[in-house]
Amino acid sequence: MAVDELDTSILRLLLEQPRTSVREYARILGIARGTLQARLDRLERDGVITGTAPALSPAALGHPVLAFVHIEVTQGHLDEVGEALAAVPEIVEAFSITGGGDLLTRVVARDNAHLEDVVQKLISLPGVVRTRSEVALRERVPHRLLPLVESIGRSARR
Repeated sequence: MAVDELDTSILRLLLEQPRTSVREYARILGIARGTLQARLDRLERDGVITGTAPALSPAALGHPVLAFVHIEVTQGHLDEVGEALAAVPEIVEAFSITGGGDLLTRVVARDNAHLEDVVQKLISLPGVVRTRSEVALRERVPHRLLPLVESIGRSARR
């Protein structure tokens, strides 16, 4: 999907000022509200904008420990293990991967003992062969998309 300069400006505003009204976005950008709404609708329809939920902090919710758990799965059981992972509330993301392991999960926990309990739960799932965990010490680059959006916008100008 092609993202032009106006789309880039809209996305920047959505990321930097997520609680602003559509009317205010249109005023800031100097465009008609209908134009802005049509752009937002297209960006949603094309899958560029995938949600409007607030960003939550697991640490502020009492789960400050973050670990990445690699899971090796018995051949042919990837789908059923993936479905079972969805039932573990401490797993906030899970991906099929290449390389060492079959799945990579992002796990949050109250403390290291709780993390161990979660990993033991994962090991006990049918189809799981082994796990390998890596505990995150400090976030160096927070999840972000604005630099990517701006880069795409610059490319669209050329």
